Amino acid sequence: MRVFDSTQLDKVQKGGVVSIGNFDGVHLGHQDILRTARQVRPGVPLSAMTFEPHPAAILHPQKTPGVLSPLPMKTRLLEQRGVEQLIVITDCIKLLNLSPKEFVDEFLVKTLAPLAVVEGPNFNFGYGRSGGIETLRALGKERGFEVCEVPYRQIHLDQDRRSVICSSSLIRRLLEQGEVHPAAAALGRPYRLLGKTIPGRGIGRQLGFPTANIQPENQILPTEGVYAGFVIVGQTLDEVCGGGVRRPAAISIGRAKTFMTDYPLLIEAHILEPNVEDLRGKYLAMDFVESIRRQQRFDSRQFLIEQIDKDCKKVLEILDKAVDNTE
Repeated sequence: MRVFDSTQLDKVQKGGVVSIGNFDGVHLGHQDILRTARQVRPGVPLSAMTFEPHPAAILHPQKTPGVLSPLPMKTRLLEQRGVEQLIVITDCIKLLNLSPKEFVDEFLVKTLAPLAVVEGPNFNFGYGRSGGIETLRALGKERGFEVCEVPYRQIHLDQDRRSVICSSSLIRRLLEQGEVHPAAAALGRPYRLLGKTIPGRGIGRQLGFPTANIQPENQILPTEGVYAGFVIVGQTLDEVCGGGVRRPAAISIGRAKTFMTDYPLLIEAHILEPNVEDLRGKYLAMDFVESIRRQQRFDSRQFLIEQIDKDCKKVLEILDKAVDNTE
């Protein structure tokens, strides 16, 4: 896949199929859009246009949503879904101030000259988000490109089989509640948190459960708790974005209230393998499979050790089932 920023628009290949959006998380709804985009005009380039940062960070900084997929991971995910050209708009002030007609004429047609544009029902563009899918369809008819609307992706998240619309905002809410398993159902994969390892305080090692601590990328964090998950280790951020060997781990997000008074937030993983290598300076990807419990304070070191041992056994049970379900 070729990637272009705002200064390289003259190098973009024209005449293909285009989809425009934030694509945060590249969830099942986004995947439906990209699947349709690959099918609507077979044999022509598929381009995706996204924004870095999110336009809300410029227009309404106080309302900026948390990030599900940093740009390196989003790039990988879009490539896996068949995108051949990714246009990353890094300075969108001018675009945000264009009317819908100006956006189509002065940017979309001149830059991409699309044969088709594929979007979801909630697509908005132009100043004040004043243009919608019907506006785009009318302008496309006049300017010679097709507009395909992909319906919302409906998903079921609970035993009641209630149907909800898959969206990035839904996934953010689920993660904020610690509901990582339903979030994975909406994403089509476990939520992945990225970060570089940083020195810890050595308490896990003292207890017999050494952990790797990370400084996370600019991503939304699941709520404080203990989770079953997998860890991928790599030398670079890009390497762990792309996948690798998934290693079982008990993942903890929380504050070390049993031993400390200042309660710093710690994000750490205990890899459930013998003889784990030195992870200092490495990058980690943490895939969240299921919530185990919320964080709590323990009255003694021994109670904490016993609980961690129970947590690790529970994690292995969950991950064994998760692996079985994917085979």
